[in-house]
Amino acid sequence: MGIITRNLKPIVAATAIVVSFSLPLGAEGTVPDLLGQLKTADATQAKQVERALELAWSKSGSTALDLLLRRGRDAMESQDYTAAIEHFTALVDHAPEFAEGYHGRATAYFQSGKYGPAIVDLQKVLQFNPDNYNAIFGLGVIFNEFDDLYRAEQAFQAVLDLHPNHQNATDALKRLEREGIGRTL
Repeated sequence: MGIITRNLKPIVAATAIVVSFSLPLGAEGTVPDLLGQLKTADATQAKQVERALELAWSKSGSTALDLLLRRGRDAMESQDYTAAIEHFTALVDHAPEFAEGYHGRATAYFQSGKYGPAIVDLQKVLQFNPDNYNAIFGLGVIFNEFDDLYRAEQAFQAVLDLHPNHQNATDALKRLEREGIGRTL
């Protein structure tokens, strides 16, 4: 046992060093720090901070729950939305306050054309993580689908308030402006 413990310490230390140096430069800190960095970052820095934020939001604190999240995301990549919904449902059943489980399921519902359940799950995401700009963007997309252009504009603007370099929200607002939404006389 002593040999294993002695050999384990350098491995743990090396792993900690590798992990700490693998974070993108300028994208370190707590979620509030990262959100602050996101507001002032240029486009390149914003991508790094965005990845760090999404990684932080994806950590459930449980290996088993992280596995369910990964399986749901893998099913999404395979466009198997039924399986994705099942994995994400198992995740939210076991971790009802883990926002990313609801976020993944909302995306799977949306891709399946189930907008009502998607909206409910996006609201849950925002209940637990009000700064999740991707969930807000998702609501904006659904509002736009329903021709509720005023609320779509509000959602896209809220995304840009949190993440000024969010390209999809910028593009969506430009499309709405071409349609006359958001312009002043």
